[in-house]
Amino acid sequence: MANDTTLKPTTRTKPKPKVERPKLYKVILLNDDYTPREFVIMVLKAVFRMSEETGYRVMMTAHKLGTSVVMVAARDIAETKAQEAVDLAKAADFPLMFTTEPEE
Repeated sequence: MANDTTLKPTTRTKPKPKVERPKLYKVILLNDDYTPREFVIMVLKAVFRMSEETGYRVMMTAHKLGTSVVMVAARDIAETKAQEAVDLAKAADFPLMFTTEPEE
């Protein structure tokens, strides 16, 4: 009788590294009583690529509630867009302010 001890190759699976999605950040428009509504809409259209109607709704939400979420994105994108919008306002001598904060 033949000895049935043939070796079977063992396959080892490499553990897959768990890749977490990057934490998302909100860009928030803060209301002020000095910056004209038309300028706010222009910034929202230019920096955040919003339509006239969407820009108007975001601006009015900030006007009525004090703040409005403009967009949610990865941290670097959110911070870059917020800074770009603030820089545009400063260049026009307006106190328009955008901030970022982590999304819950």
